[in-house]
Amino acid sequence: MSSSSTINEQQASNAFGKQSAVFDKIYADNTIIHYKRERVRAQLSEYLTTNSFILELNSGTGEDAIWLAQQGHHVHATDISAGMQEILQQKVKVSSLDNKITNELCSFTDLEKLEHRGPYDMIFSNFAGLNCTSKLDKVLSSFSSLLKPQGIITLVILPKFCLWEFLLFFKGKFKTAFRRFSGDKGTRAQVEGIQFNCWYYNPSYLIKNLKNEFDLLAIEGLCTIVPPSYIERFAEKHPKLYSLLVSKENKWKRKWPWKFIGDYYIISFQKRA
Repeated sequence: MSSSSTINEQQASNAFGKQSAVFDKIYADNTIIHYKRERVRAQLSEYLTTNSFILELNSGTGEDAIWLAQQGHHVHATDISAGMQEILQQKVKVSSLDNKITNELCSFTDLEKLEHRGPYDMIFSNFAGLNCTSKLDKVLSSFSSLLKPQGIITLVILPKFCLWEFLLFFKGKFKTAFRRFSGDKGTRAQVEGIQFNCWYYNPSYLIKNLKNEFDLLAIEGLCTIVPPSYIERFAEKHPKLYSLLVSKENKWKRKWPWKFIGDYYIISFQKRA
């Protein structure tokens, strides 16, 4: 990996490590965050089989790992942030899920160095962790050797165009409206006062890089009609409108153009036998 990519990963690790102690508290009462998790888990449940072995990338504080383990699955939770891994380990102990969840400090750009290489039934990455690298092609190329035949990939990624963000142009918020159009150089993000770059990837990029060994199963837009979770207290301030938007998004989530223009998209592939 290039030195610039290594430095960027370290900056992202430091940022989220610093945030790890308060991460869950920040998002605990956010209705739209809960909606997003429910949507992602619905797609996971569609493709998971009983007692699956799952490799989770950028597992954070373990919210998804804990939920998956509670459904009877085995999770190997990886992250580059030691702070996030510490919180995850605490949760695993409190939940008495030591027999279901293991963890490893590892970057998703260094998966060839994983101690626990599977093979797995699923590789899962939530909420745009993979947008923190300019080397997504390298990450995707490492998946096949870690998966069983007919294994599943489910990823949640930020695309290059978000309808809600683009509409901020009309409120004069030009920087936010156009931040996804940054190209190869990436866009500066900031967490806990620490800056790092992130990149945006359309579904076509993933399909191109995986097409030789994987079949596309589904693409769903996430927060396409429902506003992004950073629009604070929208659901609480406008409960009837929020309920209407949720019903529309759930109906059209796999329809064109809605599946392509959300804050995120959820995409799943299956490895050929």
